[in-house]
Formats: sequence, structure tokens, C-alpha cells
Amino acid sequence: MHKRILIVEDETSIREMIAFALRKAGMEAIQAVDARAAQLALSEQVPDLILLDWMLPGMSGLELARRLRKEELSREIPIIMLTARGEEMDRVNGLEAGVDDYVVKPFSTRELVARIKAVLRRSQGDDGSGVIELGGLRIDGAAHRVFAGEEPVAIGPTEYRLLYFFMTHAERVYSRAQLLDHVWGGSVYVEERTVDVHIRRLRKTLEPWKLDELVQTVRGTGYRFSTSI
Repeated sequence: MHKRILIVEDETSIREMIAFALRKAGMEAIQAVDARAAQLALSEQVPDLILLDWMLPGMSGLELARRLRKEELSREIPIIMLTARGEEMDRVNGLEAGVDDYVVKPFSTRELVARIKAVLRRSQGDDGSGVIELGGLRIDGAAHRVFAGEEPVAIGPTEYRLLYFFMTHAERVYSRAQLLDHVWGGSVYVEERTVDVHIRRLRKTLEPWKLDELVQTVRGTGYRFSTSI
């Protein structure tokens, strides 16, 4: 079955170049010129991944990413941000908005397709079907859902994979490099700083239930999930 990719890019030449490369790679390309068109496309057909330009007319891609992460229909769709902004703080802002990966312009379509495939593998590679309960949290692997007590937890795809790994490897300390390897699949495109950003997002997700302290920093080493606080 072809993967459906939503391209949100206002520059026609870039949008059509990406669409051509995706079709050549056996994927279906849906095109949108701005945030409004993207939201309309999402309401008609949910894509497997969103390519989102940072500098859109009207609502920025960064703001759209934040909104998509708050809506039930789109919160679990992987997002790759396309941008000319290559500074570290810009990358961090994108990751904190819920973006899964970041591609800086100019880029080759070959690299972009490789990044798309890597993100799709990471987002759909979890085949855990059991139920895991620990520290007041419950993961239903078959339904791909998280609960705090009996309340459902709205969680992004990367934070879900990170939490799933932590809960199935509790009380053990993992370095950033080890977490990248286990959770992100050892992708050469992902920086170690990415782990810190998603740890913060995971803690923020768990904070309303005061369960953020389960994700602990071990100074000089890395992170662990522990019920011993």
C-alpha cells in the first residue's frame, strides 16, 4: 500500500519537485500551499506523514505543527519540517513544537526521500501488542495508547516510542547515544540534542498527573525510567 505524504509548501517549484520525487519512490503526494489548505486536506484524508515548510504565508509552519500536535486527528502523524533556518535554536524550537525531523534547504530529493522512509520506519516500527503497567502508567501496545490511571494521555509518536522503551527497560540508565540507537533506530541524521528535547516533551506530557518524575536524569550518564523517586 502506497504511503500518503502531505506536502505543505507555498513555493510551487519546490512542492512539485518533492511530489515528483515521492511518486517516483512509490508514494502518494498530496499538496497544500498553506496551513488552511493543509487542514482541509487532513480533514478529507489522513496522511502517513507531513512535510511542512517553516515559512508559510499566514500561519507559520511552526505554529501549524503546534496545532496539529494538539488535535486528536493529527497528533500522531509524523512531521518533517522543511526550512532554510539551520541554527540550533531553530531546530530545537521545531522539535519542541512536535516535529519529528528537520531538513534544511537546499536539500536533495534523494536525501529527503531517505529521511521520510527513516521517520516512517521509526513511527510504525513498534509492534508491541501487550499491556505494560508501571508507576501509575499503562501502555496498551495493541491500541497504541497510553493511560494515566484510567485517563487517556495525549502523546506524540516519538514520545510514545520513548516511553514504551523506558517502561520495557525500567530502572536501567541509558546514554543519549543508546537511546538514539534503540528509539530512533540509530539514524545518522538525528543529533544527541534531540533526545533532550523529547525527554522534556515527555515530561511535560506526564506532568498533569505528576508522573514526570518517573523520567529521571542521571548526571553525567543519561536517563532512566524509575518508580523509585
